[in-house]
Amino acid sequence: MQRKQQQKELPTSQNIMAIILQSIPKEANITKIEYEGPRIALYTKTPRYLIENNETISNLVNVIKKRIVVRTDESIRKPEDEARRILVECVPKEASLQGTIFDTATGEVSIEAKRPWLLQRDAKEFNHADITEKIGWRLRIRKATTIPSRTIQTINATLKQSSSERSKQLKQVGDDIFRPRLSQRTEVSLYTLGGFGQVGRSSMLLSTPESKILIDCGINPGARSPMDAFPRLDSLDLTLDDLDAIVIGHAHLDHTGFLPTLCKYGYKGPIYCTEPTLPMMNLIQLDAIKVATAQGRTPIYSERDVKQIMKQTITLPYGTVTDISPDIKLVFANAGHILGSALCHFHIGNGNHNFVYSGDIKFGKSILFEAASWNFPRVETLLIESTYGLKEDIQPTRQEVESAFINAVNNTLADDGKVLIPIPAVGRAQEIMMVIDHYMKSGEMVEAPVFTEGMISEASAIHESYPEYLARELKQKILETDDNPFDSEYFTNIEHTDAREEPLRENSPCIILATSGMLEGGPVLEYFKNIAPDKKNKVLFVSYQVNGTMGRRVLDGSKQVPMLGKEGKIEIVTINCSVERLDGFSGHSDYNQLMSFVQKLRPKLRRVLVNHGERKKSENLAMNIRRMYRVPAHYPQIQEAIKLF
Repeated sequence: MQRKQQQKELPTSQNIMAIILQSIPKEANITKIEYEGPRIALYTKTPRYLIENNETISNLVNVIKKRIVVRTDESIRKPEDEARRILVECVPKEASLQGTIFDTATGEVSIEAKRPWLLQRDAKEFNHADITEKIGWRLRIRKATTIPSRTIQTINATLKQSSSERSKQLKQVGDDIFRPRLSQRTEVSLYTLGGFGQVGRSSMLLSTPESKILIDCGINPGARSPMDAFPRLDSLDLTLDDLDAIVIGHAHLDHTGFLPTLCKYGYKGPIYCTEPTLPMMNLIQLDAIKVATAQGRTPIYSERDVKQIMKQTITLPYGTVTDISPDIKLVFANAGHILGSALCHFHIGNGNHNFVYSGDIKFGKSILFEAASWNFPRVETLLIESTYGLKEDIQPTRQEVESAFINAVNNTLADDGKVLIPIPAVGRAQEIMMVIDHYMKSGEMVEAPVFTEGMISEASAIHESYPEYLARELKQKILETDDNPFDSEYFTNIEHTDAREEPLRENSPCIILATSGMLEGGPVLEYFKNIAPDKKNKVLFVSYQVNGTMGRRVLDGSKQVPMLGKEGKIEIVTINCSVERLDGFSGHSDYNQLMSFVQKLRPKLRRVLVNHGERKKSENLAMNIRRMYRVPAHYPQIQEAIKLF
């Protein structure tokens, strides 16, 4: 009875427009109302009214339960050159304007300034309503980075070039989302396509009579055959046109590596992720093409396919409820794993079922990120990762791991050795860089040159571009001071291969951070060949090593490994250096943190599913959730269908 009442109270797509027209005062001067993807865009010739009377929009959102954005009517937008000139005059000199980016698809201008806090809505000398009225473009304030991100520049340029195509696509997405429901039945099923009983190729399909949502679309970096490397989409009786949306939790290849291939073969629908995930995913996917080519393999997609993803992606901030299909709403929440990583909360039907996918989760604070969010209003089904799902998978405290890191590095540097840290460019690299900078400055770590190579410098620039996704202290430092914590006097970025002579010079102690983190390609391999044979040196692993990767073999004690040498010949590399692993820097929760997270959600949970772990780890975590919390818990395998509701 209550459900029927809920359905009656929610406005249908047919009368949403009528409610908006009745509710908006004439002074708002609305010229048109259009779907803009998952949002409803109101175009106005007098933006000042809606900026100064923001409660008008808030009240309307509460009535129709849909996202609304205010756009300026095209007729009042000044030409870009003129608008830019006005902005240069209006922005206070001390804010240090660095650039402006105009998005013609949305009528927004992003203002990049070194001191963005001087340009916020409550800033005395910079009135948003006044300036929007003068230029006819809505304002967006961004922090200008010390080193501009080439990836973000490319994305901005691509979006600008394709603004007409993007506008049409967003309108079509809106039509599909806000169409009348075809069925009032609520049945929810989950189909497992990859990342269950294993780490790698995370992917699943969330299905209702109304919607088909693909969640993540990764590859398995350690697999040797396509059947084991890619999501088992072949097991589903569906075409790419049947998908209503793809939702991406975070940028790592084991969650996004197959996405360009779907675009290559004709997926045209929306891709949802957080704002920083788009450039991070772009950076990682393009690097995968380079690595495959360098290893003599044919990449499974091209740069053009990665570019296509940019045009189809709709980015969402944390905490914003967004319709992504006629019967599913999505909310992203901080997962604490890497920049922009998200727990995905799916609200299905009129509150009939709430499904939360943890993705990769860190339920503990780090230098970079706050601990994962847990305070969801409702959760019936939780799908949680189990990378460290065994009882013995307990990570040291932050203090212990930093102390162990200092000792591991100091001992090697004191013997004139080199420390090679194979590292994922995204997240762990920035974390380690800040730890090194802190302890070298304090005198607790031996001062030595620190060389970075691969995507690390570019990934750091993307971190600096999105401070609102970082830990509170770090966010404050970037947004409210002139200090850039990612730029230190100790760090030297190796731009070209011929510059490797310096870090590889004999009797020259140093620290080298290079990608990839699992020794599966990238510049780290060249350093490894040179560093591994010398017993003075050390290879220090600070991230998880997937089964089947070279990193895992080295960690497990291999004394010789085959590697591709010059002219494509196989070389045998002898490992005489010491090999050490430090777990506490991981972006994954340990066993205790995983159990604590489940306990936080426990009063609301009806079921827990476990994925993203070697089979015995998933099995152990599920068993202990059942035993300790009396909540049904199951660890599905690949190609299972699970009825959630």
